[in-house]
Amino acid sequence: MNASASTSLVTGSLHWACDARTHLQLSPLLHGDVMWATVESDLFALEIDGQRITANSPNTVCRSVSEGAARPGQRHVILHFTHQPTQLHIDYHLCSYVDSYLIESWVEVTNVSNRTHRIQRVDSLALTLPSGSYEVMGYTGGWGREFEPFQQHLIRDLVFEVRTGRSSQGMHPYMTAWRDQRAAISVSVAWSGNWAIRLQQRADTHIDLTAGLNDWAFFCDLTPGAQFCAPVVVCVMADHSDIDAIATQYADIGRRFWYPRAPLADAMPVEWNHWWTYEDKSLNEVVFRQNVDAAHALGIEVCTLDAGWFGPSEPGTHWYDYRGDWHLVNTQRFPSGIRALADYVHAKGMAFGIWCEIEALGKKSAAAREHPDIVATRHGAPAGYVCLGSQAGYAWAFATLERLIVEYRADWIKLDFNLDPGAGCDRTDHGHGAGDGLACHYHGYYRLLTAIRTKYPHVVLENCSSGGLRIDLGIARHTHMAFLSDPDWPEHSLQLFWGATTMLAPDACLHWGFCEWGFADHPEQTFDPQSGTLTPAQLDYYTRIGMLRRFGFSQGLPTLLPWVRDRYAQHIADYQTIVREFVACATMHRLTNQPRRDGTLDRYAGFQYVMPGAERMLIALFRLPGAKPQRRFSLHDVDATATYHCTWLADNRTLLISGVDLHAGLFVSDLSEPGSVLILCERSTD
Repeated sequence: MNASASTSLVTGSLHWACDARTHLQLSPLLHGDVMWATVESDLFALEIDGQRITANSPNTVCRSVSEGAARPGQRHVILHFTHQPTQLHIDYHLCSYVDSYLIESWVEVTNVSNRTHRIQRVDSLALTLPSGSYEVMGYTGGWGREFEPFQQHLIRDLVFEVRTGRSSQGMHPYMTAWRDQRAAISVSVAWSGNWAIRLQQRADTHIDLTAGLNDWAFFCDLTPGAQFCAPVVVCVMADHSDIDAIATQYADIGRRFWYPRAPLADAMPVEWNHWWTYEDKSLNEVVFRQNVDAAHALGIEVCTLDAGWFGPSEPGTHWYDYRGDWHLVNTQRFPSGIRALADYVHAKGMAFGIWCEIEALGKKSAAAREHPDIVATRHGAPAGYVCLGSQAGYAWAFATLERLIVEYRADWIKLDFNLDPGAGCDRTDHGHGAGDGLACHYHGYYRLLTAIRTKYPHVVLENCSSGGLRIDLGIARHTHMAFLSDPDWPEHSLQLFWGATTMLAPDACLHWGFCEWGFADHPEQTFDPQSGTLTPAQLDYYTRIGMLRRFGFSQGLPTLLPWVRDRYAQHIADYQTIVREFVACATMHRLTNQPRRDGTLDRYAGFQYVMPGAERMLIALFRLPGAKPQRRFSLHDVDATATYHCTWLADNRTLLISGVDLHAGLFVSDLSEPGSVLILCERSTD
């Protein structure tokens, strides 16, 4: 770095500095305790033509520093580098935020030389952490096993990564490390494909932290004049060990700057989805209309037609083989067509949702035969999906989604993806190279979602991928919510929610209450809403877990027992009038450790939502099977000098509690096993 580029900038709550001796430092200004400031860092790291290039490489020159486009409360700084031997221009982007210790960084590489250079690895963030004792945590991911926690002491190099082509199929793109049991740093790769986060120990006991695109099976031959844009990496710092100190920053910045907006999505509607009770075999237009009638009576606001609505009408065919042929409708089961169902839903004053796996191509799909230029291949064989890195694939996908929106008047599209693309498409006639097809696919997918939202801003886009196998901060910027998992038994749902909200706000998550899913041999599928042994306490427990985030049902509604129907109506009304405002706006705190789906770890789950100003709070407590009968929960932001009016939602119980008593902790001794309670606490004005 040359001396003319020496600068010192305060961006948000962070201090960034570089000087003529090629020292680059990034420091959080935390109550005067600058925890990471003394270590020189590379900021980014590239491998190009077999050589490592960083901001501190001897032949890397910082030409200038400029300000990029930014919104109020955000600072966007761009460092413009040239790597002299290759004549590559490297722009390092750094975004920071007022009142936050969160930063975003990414790299853009432009080839201004007259020859092609091969990019083999791109780390959008390369920091050197100071010496210390580090405890590291993250999550593995798989179908029905999303957000499975692991934690270990850092005693050797550690790599978090995914090679499946879906961001959370294998691991979730998230890591948090605590130094000396207090200072925390968290990193998340905002990318829906293959990614890597690496912690590598140096001889001087410092630790190199790098994060970005996974270099496995990746390369990009950057031709003269071409540009490569690397994924964004998000880094959050905190000055103590509470995981909420990290999670609340992810949630706050997500809400203010990342998550897209749409009127229907912002309204946090209660949804009904047909899938688990009926799947495709038991669904037809009569059944769907009957459920729409029942949903309307309950106060539900969105009715979604899931997979199984399309495909050939001939017996013996299965819609899964024909994904991509979205013009086909099974007229045996839907003789009036899909538009008639949408009109019926709209006539009831509700929104209409529809499922589509827009990226997928079934093995019998006519789309693949009729449009061979859209097909992703690997080593000459079809990869099962549409390559959105190709212009033909992008144009086909946009036209298909547009037709669903216009012809079927869809207000909500559930976008699924049920395959692992691995290293991605290696065709060289798609506008990408043999080694960067997956990266180009995801850039194309993001561009597609942006284009749909721009032209149809009222349409809600739901992110789903075999449940929760593609949850990341990249796709969270392009869809209105993430569906967390296919199964939804109570302990599983609580584990998911606890884990997902360490990187997403509650209103960026969707998961239904306990459903009638059809895995009859699954040991945890014990819910039968028509059982004579079902108790109100059990039903409340199942339902309130779903109310912690965006809320919905996938149950057969017309056959509900009268008391179950009435209780659902009460919970829906409570969600609409009270709970969803907290889900959308409040700061959420964890009152317990993460419960586990296997019955281990914490056997209580507690969450506290605190509205701005702390005048109102919502407390959600759950006693899981095996829990002790009594528990005291320490609360946040309680004014010991105040009195709080507390209402137990749907339980006809109110109580005035002094701030002194509430500050000492909320003591619970009357929950059934399992049991639940939602308590609205409002500061009394009397």
